[in-house]
Amino acid sequence: MGILIAIHTLAAVIWVGGMFFAYMALRPAAVTVLEPAQRALLWCHTLSVFFRWVWVCVVALLASGYTMIGSYFGGMASAGWHIHAMQGLGLLMMLLFLHVYFAPYRRLKKAIEADDTAEAGRRVGQIRMMVGINLVLGLLVVVLGSAGRYL
Repeated sequence: MGILIAIHTLAAVIWVGGMFFAYMALRPAAVTVLEPAQRALLWCHTLSVFFRWVWVCVVALLASGYTMIGSYFGGMASAGWHIHAMQGLGLLMMLLFLHVYFAPYRRLKKAIEADDTAEAGRRVGQIRMMVGINLVLGLLVVVLGSAGRYL
């Protein structure tokens, strides 16, 4: 159980922490320092690297989470309300990530290739909004995962 909790926690920290850093630190700095075309290019390359890690985190979260539910909680019927809430919000986060990855992020890459700064800026704004939503959801999941049984 200890190894599964460690894998689950590390995957959540990497994903949620990465969104926090991008939203709260990198974005304001990029707006201050870079022109719109450079910002879009920075985001495209940054997201390319970050999304590889998110894919790994999604797999790790699903594998470790469902293994813990099946092996240690005796299935979903025995899991506490906080586990159900964490699972539901986590799945919502994953669906939102899949949307970002397969829609606005792909369009951002095409806009960068076409040298369409305005379209790239629109896509960065769209991604930013969805990352903001996912960040709030992720912070809620962290609270549920760490303190849920005591609430």
